[in-house]
Amino acid sequence: MGVRAINRKMELADRAVGFLLSVTSLSIFTYYTFWVIILPFVDDDHFVHKYFLPQEYAILIPVSAGVTLLCFLSIFVGVVMLKSKRKKA
Repeated sequence: MGVRAINRKMELADRAVGFLLSVTSLSIFTYYTFWVIILPFVDDDHFVHKYFLPQEYAILIPVSAGVTLLCFLSIFVGVVMLKSKRKKA
């Protein structure tokens, strides 16, 4: 097995992961868009409402995800700053 064969396998794996991530993000975007923009105009007794969470979660989920991401980012920056300060000393 040469280097080219390994690179082709890696390239194929990268494309598969990229395709999977694209399909997942497109599915989430479509679901969320339908949930937030279209669903409020559908009657409350329509069967499609059983496939979606209540409208309160449409704001709660992205806000909590953003706060969590901001916390992890702040912790990461703090750890990196502490490690770089130790290396200088």
